[in-house]
Amino acid sequence: MRLFLDDTIPRRHITSPEARQPDFWPTGKPWDYEIPDTTMDANLERSAARLGEKTAVIYQGNEISYADLWHKAEAMAGYLQQIGLERGDRVLIYTQNCPQHIIACFGVLRAGGAVIPVNPMNRSAELDYLVADTGAKIAICGLELLDNILPALKRGDLDHIIGARYADMADPDFDLPIPGATATLSEAEAEALGITGFSTALAEAHKPAPRITTPDDLCVIPYSSGTTGQPKGCVHTHRSVMCSLVAGILWNPVDETTVHLGALPFFHVTGMQNGMHGPLMTGGTLVILPRWSSKLAAALIARYRIARWRSIATMAIDLVNDPDFDSYDLSSLEMIGGGGAAMPAAIAGKLKDMLGLDYVEGYGLSETMAATHVNPIDAPKPQCLGQPLYQVDSRVIDPDTGAELPHGEVGEIIMFSPQNFTGYWQRPEETAEAFIQIDGLPFFRSGDIGYRDADGYFFMVDRVKRMINAAGFKVWPAEIEMLMLHHPDIAEACVIGATDPRRGECVKAVVVARAGTQPTEDEITAWCRTQMAAYKCPSIVQFVEALPKSGAGKVLWKDLT
Repeated sequence: MRLFLDDTIPRRHITSPEARQPDFWPTGKPWDYEIPDTTMDANLERSAARLGEKTAVIYQGNEISYADLWHKAEAMAGYLQQIGLERGDRVLIYTQNCPQHIIACFGVLRAGGAVIPVNPMNRSAELDYLVADTGAKIAICGLELLDNILPALKRGDLDHIIGARYADMADPDFDLPIPGATATLSEAEAEALGITGFSTALAEAHKPAPRITTPDDLCVIPYSSGTTGQPKGCVHTHRSVMCSLVAGILWNPVDETTVHLGALPFFHVTGMQNGMHGPLMTGGTLVILPRWSSKLAAALIARYRIARWRSIATMAIDLVNDPDFDSYDLSSLEMIGGGGAAMPAAIAGKLKDMLGLDYVEGYGLSETMAATHVNPIDAPKPQCLGQPLYQVDSRVIDPDTGAELPHGEVGEIIMFSPQNFTGYWQRPEETAEAFIQIDGLPFFRSGDIGYRDADGYFFMVDRVKRMINAAGFKVWPAEIEMLMLHHPDIAEACVIGATDPRRGECVKAVVVARAGTQPTEDEITAWCRTQMAAYKCPSIVQFVEALPKSGAGKVLWKDLT
């Protein structure tokens, strides 16, 4: 596949002589590859120069060309610089999937800043933490989320908020409404609260200064929670993001004729890479799904003849279980796949029966900027992480000794690759703990337990870390426990995973009430919904007199069920 149509693009050959090429690597297939030796925002700039008025994005019936998308991104970059953004400054982007998210992302990068993608399900306490931890002074948010972040502006923790009303970039006459969408403030009404409207920022039409960022500058810091209870920022440069992006495109080729469904949230590394950067780098057309709905997804696939749909298992389960599934026209799909959790065999079978397509699974983390392993498109295995991508040296080790294990033996999955993060934001000790030196190389310790079969395919078995996987969202018990302890009637709380037939796992909280109080399960769950993202909220609350503890006073969470 020829990714680079412009021979003037500076490129870097990605090869690591130290990385061990797998013995199963296909004969005649190059192990190394080339990437643009440029910043990520230059991808959209090149596509705009090459494709001009070709449709880049379709959002609720409104078509935005490559030229217009880049023009808006440059205007946002100019505005951000005008209000003080400097090279390396962090900017929170806190929206649903929408054109404004894309413009904000490329605008921040063009201005020299670093993107902090924020889950739109996050609430005030989570936002406050991210603002403090990143030192961000600017946030770009959807207006329906304004109440969660406006207090940070009023306290002076943020200097600027730019608020977007999604409907301003939609066709008001579009006949496929977003399920559950509610009316929001207009940008003019929001400006009365002290913020800047997204459209106002663009209308000022400031020209950004010449680009001074390099491929080794900060690009994006997605947050991945840890067992300490505090989310950690995974620091990625433009180069590490570009390596992940190009490797994925080469593994599963697309081009400017491909129509994509942007179903995964753009704040997530998989949605960011596969749903936003990939289509726009290769010149395809991206149809944005604002939030998950099986009916709207199916309608968009049929109307726009979408060929590529990257998802998570929960989305596929919802689609297959939709009572109208058999009536949907999904015949344009050429490839389906995703990750986050293993695809149940029964669901994969139904998709295969209807579409004639295998669900192609992959594996990656925020620390690796999406996939490091993907199943071969022509030979996928079910419930399988896949094979390592180009230049990814992945091994299985004994988690205690660090010794490499042979095929078939279960241990911790590690990887040395060009898309590995540089470390956790301002956490040198935790960064050191995240890597292990083998053969003089820093391998990232995934914390996932699995094995590699004789064909070089990796499979996950368990997790080293104490993590709950709720429908593909990683939930860290210590973070939830810390938030729950703010409730006045909770003395102690221990969070564990419980089996859920649809989501795989759900959050269960085992709670000790404060003396003299009698909180109910409904009261606790309702309160939690005001404090944290919905997927983190306990689905089950069990009250106990005391939590089991060791002699040193440590809660024995493994003893709870």
